Amino acid sequence: MTDQKPSDSAESYEKALQDSQKVKYILRLYISGNTAKSARAIQDLRKVCEEQIKGGYELEVIDIYQQPTLAIQDQILATPTLVKKLPLPVRKMIGDMTQTKRILLGFDLLEAKPEDDPPQNDR
Repeated sequence: MTDQKPSDSAESYEKALQDSQKVKYILRLYISGNTAKSARAIQDLRKVCEEQIKGGYELEVIDIYQQPTLAIQDQILATPTLVKKLPLPVRKMIGDMTQTKRILLGFDLLEAKPEDDPPQNDR
């Protein structure tokens, strides 16, 4: 038995319930080796995550040279590639991790506006 009072238990339950309702982002950043480009991608992505979803994400950095089977499983063709595993749907972003707006759109933290869409050719 615990020495918690009923009110303490209720407060603990309410806090746990609130925490469980927060969106948790599960991210994988695929890099290729210990290079300046890889370090910059990690740094840029962490900055965006800390500014936008602080405490609401888990970031796993995977070097495709060290863990090639994970890269094969996630069908990684280029680096850096960010894979958003959760929340669904799974999304992939390849390239420059300094493009905050693009990352936020991929995380569904920002709604796309018509001016964000690329121009269409009417041929």
